[in-house]
Amino acid sequence: MKLKIGCIPGDGIGPEIVKQAKAVLEKVAQVYGHEISYRHILLGGASIDVHGIPLTDEAIAEARAADAVLMGSIGGDTTKSPWYQLPPDRRPEAGLLQIRKALNLFANLRPAVLYPELADACPLRSEIRRDGFDLLIMRELTGGLYFGERKTVTENGVRRAVDTLTYSEEEIRRIAVKGFEIARKRRRKVTSVDKANVLDSSRLWRCVVEEVAKDYPDVALEHMLVDNCAMQIVRDPAQFDVILTENMFGDILSDEASMVTGSIGMLASASLNDTKFGLYEPSHGSAPDIAGKDIANPIATILSASMMLRYSFDLDQEADAIDRAVKAALEEGWRTADIMADGCRQTGCEQMGRIITKHIGGSMK
Repeated sequence: MKLKIGCIPGDGIGPEIVKQAKAVLEKVAQVYGHEISYRHILLGGASIDVHGIPLTDEAIAEARAADAVLMGSIGGDTTKSPWYQLPPDRRPEAGLLQIRKALNLFANLRPAVLYPELADACPLRSEIRRDGFDLLIMRELTGGLYFGERKTVTENGVRRAVDTLTYSEEEIRRIAVKGFEIARKRRRKVTSVDKANVLDSSRLWRCVVEEVAKDYPDVALEHMLVDNCAMQIVRDPAQFDVILTENMFGDILSDEASMVTGSIGMLASASLNDTKFGLYEPSHGSAPDIAGKDIANPIATILSASMMLRYSFDLDQEADAIDRAVKAALEEGWRTADIMADGCRQTGCEQMGRIITKHIGGSMK
């Protein structure tokens, strides 16, 4: 299979971690008989340095011409970098928002996985975390309260602010379809999270999700109110497979879920549109303070590459190979500084990438 991948190294530790993810992908291509071509794309501070703006029309065109995009981290030190002396719409993160909008990336996927080997990093009690957990939060990314009409007015000397939460059934339907499709690649369970006991938008959400569920009789559906879901994530995260929810609820719940894993350096993410196209990136930031020191954790980016193979290319076997390789490296006791524990062997970004690559096949060079 020929894979056309857009590659955005980004800023800070981005180039280092993307380099290791690419090495893993090249090994997968070699072992499984694929051919990968990369389109190098500038975004964020790296684009500002060259073009004076965080995202160019040419970069958007390059991304659209790819089958999927693999990205590192965007941004820099907000207190020191000259990027943050620019107007807000010309700073690095503005480019990230622009490319998400330009590519119509409405579905955000945030896995929260606790590996048994990293259980001690989890803040939950041992009887709760048990043998680890693996849940995925699918958040609608382009609608809801964050994109509704808003205003602040003064009436009779009193200030009043209004934010509008609006969803159409089409917006709900397309994210629900993505949720059920991805549940089929996992453990075939969807938990749809809403506030249907209060909000009209949530009542419509629940209605449309139930309509979509009829097309997926092999996937179990349950509904859960958002306040209960927030409690259940810390009470029994292993009960969840795919959590499907709207923009604001997903924003909050995905941050909560990431914290119970204990290490943001392990968390991948993806943003998808209504085709197979997706933008895949680690959940963590650009960590400019450790850039170039070979101590960054590349695992989140490598796992993002695994998600790319699974969801944009339907290469489940190859994605499984990457996931197993990551687990094998952890089982051997290899750790980067952010996940280091007593009795383990500390390594750097490049060597961790090499170790994971070795477990996909062949020997470590």
